[in-house]
Amino acid sequence: MKTATLLAERLRSHRLTAPARTVTDAAHHMLAVQSQDFTAGRWALAVRTGNPVLLRDVDRAFDRGDIVRGWTMRGTLHTVPARDLGWMLQVTAGRQRQQAASRHRDLGIDDDMVAASVRALTPALRDGGCTRAEVFEILESIGIDPAGQRGIHLLFTLTIDGLICQGPVVPREGVAREQRFVLVEDHIRDHAVPDDPLSELFVRYVDGHGPAAIADFAWWSGLTLGQAREAAARAAERVDDLGDGLFASRRRPRRATGAPSVHALGAFDEYYISYADRTTVCAQEHLAAVGPGKNGMVRPTVVEQGRVIGTWSHAGATRDAPPALFERPEDPAAVADALARFAAFADD
Repeated sequence: MKTATLLAERLRSHRLTAPARTVTDAAHHMLAVQSQDFTAGRWALAVRTGNPVLLRDVDRAFDRGDIVRGWTMRGTLHTVPARDLGWMLQVTAGRQRQQAASRHRDLGIDDDMVAASVRALTPALRDGGCTRAEVFEILESIGIDPAGQRGIHLLFTLTIDGLICQGPVVPREGVAREQRFVLVEDHIRDHAVPDDPLSELFVRYVDGHGPAAIADFAWWSGLTLGQAREAAARAAERVDDLGDGLFASRRRPRRATGAPSVHALGAFDEYYISYADRTTVCAQEHLAAVGPGKNGMVRPTVVEQGRVIGTWSHAGATRDAPPALFERPEDPAAVADALARFAAFADD
């Protein structure tokens, strides 16, 4: 497939040139957007929605229980449709436990500590949930020191065990940056039950990220390459095999008339991060400037006609700070418009 065609198809599958009607629709289409940077995760949905979306609109979707945040893959926080959380963890939890086992031994996290945490936290998380600080206070009250990432890893464990998720947004002046931990059984009203969760994960990845290869899916999902190959084989009748190892959705959204040529995508955006080979969208010589670097960060990107042409910062965009461009854009005004859209979103 020619690079220009591949980029155009990915822009469409990512809902960047075929935006969804609502934030919840965008979340359903993407299935999961990386969200350890909470503002970036919310912007990832807003930028994929057709009508102008404000931060409060995404927060309301969290508050309603339409979307939640949790450690769904690779030990990394993602925003997902609430009804899809359970079956996704059926597929990915085992692999995540394997990858975290050594760290949990170092932290002294064992079955007894997890069980004690469940007993103490379950009643406290009812009636609106608890902030992370409140959770840590409860752990300390039963003799568990949450320092040294022990508290975070316990929250991770309770999430992949299907007990908790991050739901309602904690209000504050300015941009809210925290959610309450809530019980899944209280917060999530409806649970999807696909016939084959493994193949469903592959199909939904391809729907929101294709054309893509099996190695891309393995990277994104955190599954082994063998598991990824099995997922693709079981999903063969539900996706289009384009040849050259690429798979595309059979339900491609319709491109919007007048879709922008430039997008200001947030930190860790799926368009860049969710592939094993990122040189398709970003020149090799610019990968280090985007990341992930030694600190694990992946910077926000300016994307023109599907290619990364520079980076920017969330704070800088709200202060009209210029982006750091690698090359001169074809349409400088479109770059300014893309950054202004984020500024309007964040200035809520």
